[in-house]
Amino acid sequence: MMAKERWKALAITLLLLALVTGGIMGYVYLERNSTDNKHKHQALLRVESVAEPKTAYDVIVAGTDPEGVAAAVSAARNGLSVLLVDGRGREILGGLMTIGWLNSLDMNKSPEQPRLGKINQLNKGIYQEWFDRIEGTSFDVNTAANEFYRMVKAEPNIDVLMQVQSMEPIVAQGGTAAVIEGLRIVDQSGRTLEISADAVIDATQDADIAAMAGVPYTLGREDLGRPEDRMAVTLVFKMSGVTQEVWDSFAGIGDGTGIDKMSAWGFMKAREYESSNPEKVGIRALNVGRQNDDTVLINAMHIFGIDPLNPDSVKEAIEIGTKEAPLIVDYLRKTYKELANVEYAGVAEELYVRETRHIQGEYRLTAGDVLDNRDFWDAIAYGSYAVDIQRMNHQDRGAIVMAPEQYGVPFRTLVPLAVDNLLVVGRAASFDSIPHGSARVIPLGMATGEAAGAAAKLAQEKSMTFRELSGSKESIAELRKRLTRQGMDLERAKFPLPEYAKHPHYKGLIAAVSMSLAFGGEFNEAFGLDNQATAGQFANIMATVKIVHADHFAGNPYLAIDGMADAGKQPLTLEQLAYTISLTAELEASRENALETLKTSGLLEADTLAMIGDPSQLKVGEMFSLVRDVVKNHAGIVYE
Repeated sequence: MMAKERWKALAITLLLLALVTGGIMGYVYLERNSTDNKHKHQALLRVESVAEPKTAYDVIVAGTDPEGVAAAVSAARNGLSVLLVDGRGREILGGLMTIGWLNSLDMNKSPEQPRLGKINQLNKGIYQEWFDRIEGTSFDVNTAANEFYRMVKAEPNIDVLMQVQSMEPIVAQGGTAAVIEGLRIVDQSGRTLEISADAVIDATQDADIAAMAGVPYTLGREDLGRPEDRMAVTLVFKMSGVTQEVWDSFAGIGDGTGIDKMSAWGFMKAREYESSNPEKVGIRALNVGRQNDDTVLINAMHIFGIDPLNPDSVKEAIEIGTKEAPLIVDYLRKTYKELANVEYAGVAEELYVRETRHIQGEYRLTAGDVLDNRDFWDAIAYGSYAVDIQRMNHQDRGAIVMAPEQYGVPFRTLVPLAVDNLLVVGRAASFDSIPHGSARVIPLGMATGEAAGAAAKLAQEKSMTFRELSGSKESIAELRKRLTRQGMDLERAKFPLPEYAKHPHYKGLIAAVSMSLAFGGEFNEAFGLDNQATAGQFANIMATVKIVHADHFAGNPYLAIDGMADAGKQPLTLEQLAYTISLTAELEASRENALETLKTSGLLEADTLAMIGDPSQLKVGEMFSLVRDVVKNHAGIVYE
C-alpha cells in the first residue's frame, strides 16, 4: 500500500514538473515571439567630461563609438588608467549607433542556437553585457547611449573627454618602427594638451590616428584594383506615428516583410522608388529599427560617390540625404497602407559610413579565411555575419558574397605595421575588403575593442610591444584566458563542413571569391560550381582578373570572343579558355597553340588539367581552378 502511495506521489510530482516546465517554455516562446514593446523612452544622460585630464594614462582610447567604449571598459577593468576621448563634436557615447541612428544590429550569431530562449551570439563579453541592457535586435538610441555611459561611468579608472577640437598622435622614431607616445589634443576650450600613454587604441571609425601616425593602409576596394570603389554611405531617417497597432500591421504586408518586437525588415516595393537624383541616391529594401516613443529609424538610403574622408563630400551627402528622405517617406506612405499615417521626423546627425581605410597589420584577414571558417591560434574574436557588400554606385546591385558559420579574427589584425604601442579596432582593422563585408559589424568590433583593452594590460605587465605580443603564442594564450575570465566566449562552435568546401574545385572557389569573381548568396547556394561555363562569362572573368592584377595582365580578353555570336551562351572549351588567358596575359600564342603554350610555360598545372571532365565544355568550378593556376604561376599570388 505504501509503495502504491509513493508511486502516486512520484507521478503527481512528475506531472507538476512537466506542467511547470511546459509553462516556462511556453512563456519563453511567447516572450521571444511577442511584438509588444513595453519599454519606456529614456531621457539622455549628460556625459561629463573630465575638467583637468592627467598628463599621462596607461591607455588612451581615441573614439567613442561602441568599439571605443568596449576598449575603454575592458582596459579599466584590467586595472589600467584610461582616457576615452572624442574628436567628432559629440555629446553622447555610441557614435554610429546613437548619433548615426544605426539602431538595428547586424547580429553575429553562433552556429549553435537554442530551440527556445535568447539568441546565442558569438563572443559575449562586454558586448553581451550591453546588449542585455537594451531592448533587443533593434533599440532606442537613448537607451543605447545611456547604457554605454553607465558602463563607462561605473569604472573609476576612466576619464572621458568629449568634443575636443582635434587630436593627433605624438610619434617618436624607434628602431624598426615608429612609436606612438600619446595624443596631442586641442580641447573644447582651445587648450593644447600633450597627454602621454603606454598604449593608444584607435577606435575611430576610419583609423584616423593610425593614418596620421604613418600606418600603411588601403582605401575601399584598392586591394581588388578599384581604389575609387567603396560601399555607399547611408543617412538614416526617422518616421513617427508608428504605434503598436501600426507595428503589428507590418506582419500582414507579405513580400518578405517580417517583424519581431523591435525590428522590421522587407518592404520590397521600396526598391521601386524613383529617386530625384538616381546617380547619387537610391534606396533598397528597408531595415526598420523601433524606438520607445512610437518612432522608427530607417536604414535604407544609399548615397553614392561620397568620400567619407573629405568633410566637404560628407556635407554634400548629408544635404543629398536630407533632401531625399521626406520624398522617400512620402512614397512609402502612398505605397503601403500600413504607413499611410506616419510622418517624416528628420535625419541623423552623422552618416553611416561602411568603408574607408583598411589598415595593413601583422596579419590581413582574407576571403579564404572567412569562406573556410578558419580558426587561429591568436583568435580574440569570432565572426559569422554574411559577407554583405552594399552597392558601390547607382548601377551596382550589391551582393552577399557568402554566409560563414564561424571564423576567427586574429589578434594580429589589430596590430598595425610600422607603428608600435598602437592597436586599431573595429571596421578599419587589417581586413581585406571582401571579408570586411562581414567583419565590419559592430558586435564583432566591440569584441576587438575588448580584446585590445585586455592586451594593453598584458603588454604592460610583460614589458612587450603589441608586435612582440602578437608573435608570442604563450602570451596570446594568456590573453585568451584573461578574455575568457572576463566573460568572452572564445570557444569554437560545432558545425558541419559546408557543402561547397567538399567540392573538388574548392581551392578554385577560394581564389574566385578572393578576386570577387564568385558570389554564393545568403545560403551559399549560388556559386554554381557544377554549372556550364560560357565563353562570354570567361571573358568577363579575365577582365576582372586584369583589374585585380593589373601589373601582370594588360591584354584584352574580349578579343577572344570577337565575332563570336551569343558568346554568353557558347560553351567554354579548354582551348577557348587558354586563348582568352593568353590574350589577357599578352602571351604570343594563337588560338590553336595557346593551350600548349600555357602547359609548357607552367601556367596551367598538370594536376588541375587532370581534373577536367570534358574539355569541350568546362564547368564553372573547373574554370575557377584554372584561373587559380594562372594567377599563381603568372602573377605569383596564391589564394588559399
